[in-house]
Amino acid sequence: MKKLGFVAALAALLFSLHSPAAAQVKGLYWTTSGMFGPFPITDLIPSVPKEKARDITIPVSMWVIDHPKGLVVFDTGNNAAISDGGCKTYWVPGNCDGLRPSQKRDDVIDRQLQKLGYSTDKVKAVITSHSHLDHIGNIKMFPKAVHVIQKKELYQAWWPEKFQRGGGVFVMGDFDGPARDFNYLELDGDYDLFGDGSVMILSTPGHTLGHQSVKVKLASGKTIIMSQDAIWMQENLDGYPAGLNYSVKDYNNSVNRLKMIRDLENGEIFFAHDQDQFKAKGNQWYK
Repeated sequence: MKKLGFVAALAALLFSLHSPAAAQVKGLYWTTSGMFGPFPITDLIPSVPKEKARDITIPVSMWVIDHPKGLVVFDTGNNAAISDGGCKTYWVPGNCDGLRPSQKRDDVIDRQLQKLGYSTDKVKAVITSHSHLDHIGNIKMFPKAVHVIQKKELYQAWWPEKFQRGGGVFVMGDFDGPARDFNYLELDGDYDLFGDGSVMILSTPGHTLGHQSVKVKLASGKTIIMSQDAIWMQENLDGYPAGLNYSVKDYNNSVNRLKMIRDLENGEIFFAHDQDQFKAKGNQWYK
């Protein structure tokens, strides 16, 4: 009897260690660094047929992850310098005219954190999906954090390929100077951020050389996958690939990977730049 009691107690302990209650994110908040647009969807996804073409105004997704071991920010959005009409003082004019950002100063990640009752110095980790201007823009606001990025992507930011330099999508001012000496957790693939399975970084190259997405397990047991630019919007899932990719082959593999994870875990994918999804589900907590 004593032996059976010990086995039962051990089984209960193991179950508790692997149950959703033991490995959980307390809350997940979806916000945006202003908006881009309006412009034709075909500017981003040229393969969309004429009968499905439309003008879009898209979010610039950022995420706040409240975990028992520390606060996490996933992507820091557009640099604060482009706020309130200041775009052409910081970005190349072509990106300002093409993307048409409408960011206000209160849309920037530091003010977004303040609205939620946090501050930049309380952020333990900053995960950067990739080093394009609308995702890495404000990492300098987090000098105390551990910055989590694929090693390939960090090097790509500091020394982009020749064919990627001309479009101004890498803005050196976002990650030069003091950011060169930040504490970077340089990854080579997937990573379990807190060691409990609740915040998983997923390598999803294609859009860029070292793009990464994030999967979280909420206290409710629900799986949420934040694709960022691995999947821009629903049209990409419908079979129309994004128009800006380092590797189309890797891009398709990453899209399929996220879809399969979603289906296996009965989860939900949240896209980086989908106006309809953000309108329905943005600016709110998920728990």
